[in-house]
Amino acid sequence: MRVRVLIVDDQSLIRAGFRMILDAEADLDVVGECAHGAQALDSVRRLAPHVVLMDIRMPEMDGIEATGRIVAQGGDPVPRVLILTTFDADEYVYEALRAGASGFLLKDVPADQLVEGVRLVARGDSLLAPSVTRRLIEEFSRSPRVGREEPPELSELTPREREVFGLIARGLSNGEIAQRLVVSETTVKTHVARVFAKLDVRDRVQAVVMAYESGLVSPGHAAGE
Repeated sequence: MRVRVLIVDDQSLIRAGFRMILDAEADLDVVGECAHGAQALDSVRRLAPHVVLMDIRMPEMDGIEATGRIVAQGGDPVPRVLILTTFDADEYVYEALRAGASGFLLKDVPADQLVEGVRLVARGDSLLAPSVTRRLIEEFSRSPRVGREEPPELSELTPREREVFGLIARGLSNGEIAQRLVVSETTVKTHVARVFAKLDVRDRVQAVVMAYESGLVSPGHAAGE
């Protein structure tokens, strides 16, 4: 299946550059371009992209508001939003993750990483593994706006699932969690799926945001540490 991609950025040169890179791949298809978030909402409804590459700072409607509206309006499947930013320590990126984005990329990302990032998100994963993303989430989890009230959904987790949740929040991959817990990766995948279902989160990014906002983990400490 070809992955349908919508590019949303107020700079035409950036849109053209990303289109050239993505259209060169046999499994990727850029179905449209938008200059701001308001245009993106209409284009998402008309073009049904699998992945939306979303600039975070734009006129008319920024990437945060557009991301929240795209996720809220649903779809089959719901488009997955990959945030584009110039700075790796951008407070607005954290807000976009809270709004439902599945990760972010720097605008100067190498071509191969851009392509792989789009494929990764299209598969239902999230761009959470890079250390810069871990730093970003940890940095903004220190903000006073982050609450410490534990969501009632956490009580549904078994002790093992809670442990897996804490390790997800530290940015560990399924393979790394399997090594840490001395279990198979298949077992970890089962635990992760159950955690997502019980917490009603779509992916690892949303799980991490919930973990930090609930106080289950704090910067530098995973659950149980």
